Amino acid sequence: MIGRAMVCHRPVPCAGRSAADRRAGIIVSVEQPLARARQLGVEIGSFGPGARNAITDVPGVSVGHCTLHVGTDIRTGVTAVVPAAVMAGGQCPAAVAVANGHGKFVGSTQVAELGVIETPILLTGTLSAFRVADALVGYMLEMPGFESVQSINPVVGETNDGFLSDIRARPLRYEHVGAAIGTATSRSVGEGAVGAGTGTGALGFKAGIGTSSRVLAGLSAVRTVAVLVQANFSGTLVVMGVPVPRDVALAAADRPETGEPPGNSCVIVVATDAPLDARQLNRVARRAFVGMARAGSDFAGGSGDYALAFSTAGSGGSTMPDADLDPIFLATADCVEEAILNSLFMARTTTGYQGHTKYAVPHDLVRRACAVAHAARRGG
Repeated sequence: MIGRAMVCHRPVPCAGRSAADRRAGIIVSVEQPLARARQLGVEIGSFGPGARNAITDVPGVSVGHCTLHVGTDIRTGVTAVVPAAVMAGGQCPAAVAVANGHGKFVGSTQVAELGVIETPILLTGTLSAFRVADALVGYMLEMPGFESVQSINPVVGETNDGFLSDIRARPLRYEHVGAAIGTATSRSVGEGAVGAGTGTGALGFKAGIGTSSRVLAGLSAVRTVAVLVQANFSGTLVVMGVPVPRDVALAAADRPETGEPPGNSCVIVVATDAPLDARQLNRVARRAFVGMARAGSDFAGGSGDYALAFSTAGSGGSTMPDADLDPIFLATADCVEEAILNSLFMARTTTGYQGHTKYAVPHDLVRRACAVAHAARRGG
């Protein structure tokens, strides 16, 4: 049963519903193909993306998803961001920033205190965060070389997917965590309704996991900054400065109003190969919320908005001068904005728990918003 309901691979975009989708009661949009922001004409910032425009453009970073669809009520999963250093028993310099602390970011206080991470970073649904953290500890303790370890700090972020998934069921187990970590790849990253984004929505629409990257060539060496987001927050979608209100979008797509839960959360993971220490990474992490604001977040009081930034350059040796951080700050904000848009534009309309539905953003409205933005940039 679990094996048939669990999908632990990099999803391949498809235009329609599979037989498995129909048996599981999954309703997906067949009106538009999946598309990333750049495919729809979105242009953010002046830095170019990496080869995959994903967090896996940072050397030594992999991502895996485990997507759980069971019946009509379970739409949840696990996403793993896996730095190679922690899988080898090492650590990565890291820092956490909090815009609003209405959430459960397991392990964040030790990251703030010691300035390192020592496990993969896992994302999931709110009430599953603690089971996922326990499973992550078990997974790490069973790894070769960890036989004498007596303390380890699991890092698990969450957002509330209870609108589309029966969150009280807490269905995630050790095998799901193991599958997300075990299938992690340094290649392309699945986006939209996959892994921890299976049941999430943002800015009034179906959202999920999104990612983006930037390559900075003007520093002492070429550096990469990249982001992965679990988007599940309220506000009004903004594309290149142009609002795309939910009520207008639903009316344009002839979709019914379905009611909207209060604002939830956003977890942002920032990775870079720039040699930064924990203090500098905290400065980087705080810039992530600029990208959230640009995308339209209202930063509701019930939202848990967290950013964790880490460096794959290691904790030894010299760090980058603070005077050189401005491009990294800018790139971080740009990446977050684009990653959030990718999480939306790569998500399909989904119906889940108690018949609740989250609709995908109509891509035609996105293209119109881009046209308005481009015209404004040209002076009309």
